[in-house]
Amino acid sequence: MTTARDLLIVAMGTAPGRPVEQGDLSLALAGAELIDLLGAESLTLDGDRIVPALHPATDDHLLDQAASALVRQEPYESVEDWLWRRGRGLSSAYHADLERDGLVTRARGRWIPVATGRRELVDSPARRQAEARRAADEPVLAALAASLGIDEKPADDFEDLTDEAVVTVLATVGEAVTELESVRQRRSIEDAAFDNIWRGQ
Repeated sequence: MTTARDLLIVAMGTAPGRPVEQGDLSLALAGAELIDLLGAESLTLDGDRIVPALHPATDDHLLDQAASALVRQEPYESVEDWLWRRGRGLSSAYHADLERDGLVTRARGRWIPVATGRRELVDSPARRQAEARRAADEPVLAALAASLGIDEKPADDFEDLTDEAVVTVLATVGEAVTELESVRQRRSIEDAAFDNIWRGQ
């Protein structure tokens, strides 16, 4: 299991009243992929630039896909640019992957036993592993969960992490999620103002 998969499972396990925004989740998943590729020595960071290295194939096709998507020409890509580029629609890809592997199922309606659009986690070793990692407060997963508002700890609390490259990725994820929230709020205000103009006519 990868950090991205564990993060998605943790996010899906949150209370229904606190859903995670899919755009935020996609950014965090792209960051989780970078952290796993750092751990596999498939890349290094030069400041905030992603410098690719050789990546042997793994049994996780999405992580392999991420490695093959790295920009391999100088001046290379910044972590921030990677998050926005790779993150586009990434949560849907990971949801589909979990569903294909039988780790999630389509929820059925309470009164009519027809599959709804909502996905539910099934009991599985993968789910138990992700939940155990969260319960152990593993620093990387905890920081990513905090950036999504899943955990209460501050999103910029990296005191348990000593790897400077990992901290750079986590900090950039937090900044990107904050930026996306600002865009959503700005659009909401603009839409409300537009509605008020039409009502006033």
